[in-house]
Amino acid sequence: MLLGNPVRVGLVGTGFVAKLRAEALLPDAQGDWLAAKLVAVAGRTPEKVADFAATYGAIALDSWRELVSHADVDLVMVCNTNAERGAIVRAALEADRHVVTEYPLALDPNEAAELVELARSRDRLLHVEHIELLGGVHQSLRTWLPKVGEVISARYSTIAPQIPTPGKWTYNRSLFGFPLVGALSRLHRLVDVFENVRQVGAVARYWPAEVEDYHACWCEARLIFSSGPIATVTYGKGDRFHGSQRLLEVRGSQGTLIYEGDQGQLIQGDQVTPLEVGGRRGLFARDTHAVLAYLLNGTPLYVRPEESLYTLRVADAAARSANTGRPIDLL
Repeated sequence: MLLGNPVRVGLVGTGFVAKLRAEALLPDAQGDWLAAKLVAVAGRTPEKVADFAATYGAIALDSWRELVSHADVDLVMVCNTNAERGAIVRAALEADRHVVTEYPLALDPNEAAELVELARSRDRLLHVEHIELLGGVHQSLRTWLPKVGEVISARYSTIAPQIPTPGKWTYNRSLFGFPLVGALSRLHRLVDVFENVRQVGAVARYWPAEVEDYHACWCEARLIFSSGPIATVTYGKGDRFHGSQRLLEVRGSQGTLIYEGDQGQLIQGDQVTPLEVGGRRGLFARDTHAVLAYLLNGTPLYVRPEESLYTLRVADAAARSANTGRPIDLL
């Protein structure tokens, strides 16, 4: 499994996340103990691929199919649309490449399960990025959660106004998927701390309602965990909203944790304790370097693909609940 220096990387995508991945592979960003080189890039728009490759000293390839089988590529990083991801990951694994991909691994959890098994059978790395677990809010949550006692409820709300709507693939139902599938981290943060989900109920709305491309969406899910907590997850984006929000609240028998943006506090009766919370800068670099450390030195990674797959099954249940109007039992 361990690779030699340098790890040769092929990158699928030229957007924001792809840029962060490429920058994390630059020599100055890796430090003395890592060794990787971006060798090839592929994407949807030839002009953007050519510019991206020139910027980062890689070769531009005509398609992701050519990239995953390229002789000089050890590791494929997949940073393009959610809908294409499963096919690219499968092709890369079948070509015996190691794979790093953004979440979700695939829009269909059954396809994602096949990919996890394929990686296992071929002894290849399949890493599904979940940088929310590395961030300051989540690390603080895990540290301070025992202080609230028995957890009763949780509320996680992320609302992102965008006026006008940017017209990107992230506002297309087929390319992005159901809101909480495409934005899987909103569920994964809670699943990571509360574990198994017993029941999911959800509602969703799009503007406009009858076309693939939309200007705004709203989704709300209720998760009942086997361990007891009942959590509400709200996700909204687009031109119907005014005022952004990133709020995480956990109420327990002995206190309440509240995180707004990068600020946190623990409330216990009349006592309010401010919490130091680190920011979100540099998380993609940390994730990238963790992958390299695993491939070069065998250093364990912070998340397993099976964990992401479980959350994807929860998100798929939320999608089915929104479509049928009925809660979905998972146990």
